[in-house]
Amino acid sequence: MNKIKKIANNLITPSGTLSQKVVIGGFWVFFLRIINQGFSLIRLIILARILSPKDFGLMGIALLTMSVLETFTQTGFQAALIQKKEDIKSYLDSAWTFLILRGFVLFVILYFIAPYAAVFFNTPEAKPIIRVIGFSILFQAFTNIGITYFKKELEFNKEFIYQFTGTLADFIVAVSAVLILKNVWALVLGLLAGNITRCFVSYLIHPYKPRLSFALEKVKELFGFGKWIFSSSILIFLITHGDDIFVGKLLGVTALGFYQLAYRISNMPATEITQVISQVTFPAYSKLQDDIPKLRKSYLKILQITAFLSFPIAGLIFVLAPDFTKIFLGEKWMPMVPAMMVLVLWGVIRSMAGVNSSILQAVKRPDIITKLSAIKLLILVILIYPLSIKWGILGTSLAVLLSAIFITPNTFHITICKVLKSKISMFFKATSVPFTGTIFIVSLIAFLIPDNLSLVGFILVVIAGITCYFLVTYILDKILKQKIWYNLKVAISGVLK
Repeated sequence: MNKIKKIANNLITPSGTLSQKVVIGGFWVFFLRIINQGFSLIRLIILARILSPKDFGLMGIALLTMSVLETFTQTGFQAALIQKKEDIKSYLDSAWTFLILRGFVLFVILYFIAPYAAVFFNTPEAKPIIRVIGFSILFQAFTNIGITYFKKELEFNKEFIYQFTGTLADFIVAVSAVLILKNVWALVLGLLAGNITRCFVSYLIHPYKPRLSFALEKVKELFGFGKWIFSSSILIFLITHGDDIFVGKLLGVTALGFYQLAYRISNMPATEITQVISQVTFPAYSKLQDDIPKLRKSYLKILQITAFLSFPIAGLIFVLAPDFTKIFLGEKWMPMVPAMMVLVLWGVIRSMAGVNSSILQAVKRPDIITKLSAIKLLILVILIYPLSIKWGILGTSLAVLLSAIFITPNTFHITICKVLKSKISMFFKATSVPFTGTIFIVSLIAFLIPDNLSLVGFILVVIAGITCYFLVTYILDKILKQKIWYNLKVAISGVLK
């Protein structure tokens, strides 16, 4: 562990420009999250083998209820603290105090609205689950506010330790509980274990000791920036979870279980790549917010790396979705495959759009994210009902995908042409090589690989696909001189230095 800390500490302060630090940092954090999410994926496979789609649907309803309250009381404090150039120590206690008060209020509200949420979704079994997971809000509220420095100062090693300990606790408790209980409470206990562990570790890993403080002027100042984060968080929640609410209410709890698992697996590129991007680029871009040329240079590199990593993952999930589901999850989950294949396209669009969100926040233009999200939500609202009625969760997936297709090009146009003062050809130049390589391996697998793969066959196909992708992109990169592999070499050198 000390070696990991030393590598990460060297990584965040290497020689060279901040843009190089961003690329190296993003590369490092990505592979740290691979370790983190490897445990989550194994946990998911084990639980899906034992639990039913209805169990996942019940947990989904409870989490949706909690997420609604959290989102509609979002403060945006962390983003505001990271974005500030000056020292933020004087703001921490006030922010922490406010978050604790918010946590207690949300816990009480969640307890009393649990029966009504259960009635809304016509699932009385969800009532006790909603009440119990409310405790996770309290532990999140009491988490050490000092960990904000991990992202602000690009201390990715400490951020990884903080996140991974919670993931490990969730894994151990959930897997142990499911073998004994064999019901939805294994998911609940795992969630609580993860949040309790993160709260405890946050005080061990960061020396800051928060105290209660009621400096309202500090809170008000943070709200000045956070109001746009709050608005965009509501819209993004409705876009990313409104479909869950719709499916749970209209199509039922079992359909929700299918849909949420399909969404989670298909969006692995989005959740992982975007998480890395937001951790690395937002604080780094904030330091460069007044230097457009350097912002543009960093943006291009991050766009390249994002496409290089997310495109092949999405392509492999798309083409191997039926085999993955049958081999790892079991036949009972096969009805979700068509929705998964559609949602993976939405996932890769989401991962690419995440590059824009960080830079727009860093240059103090979160209002652009809010306005575009509002239009996207409007399109989703128009499409979701007729498509879901006609095709079930597949129709819901199509509505989500189409809403993204209509809006995402505008997001890139505004970011590249208006904010960075460049040409839209930058986007195509940065993504052409990864896109071509992904199309090649998807076509190869679709037309040459037989159906009904065994476990060994599946693993061999994945290895062969990744190898071919690396080979094709390397050749194209040399021909077109895109410097993607050069940026990767810089990243790897920084990690191994």
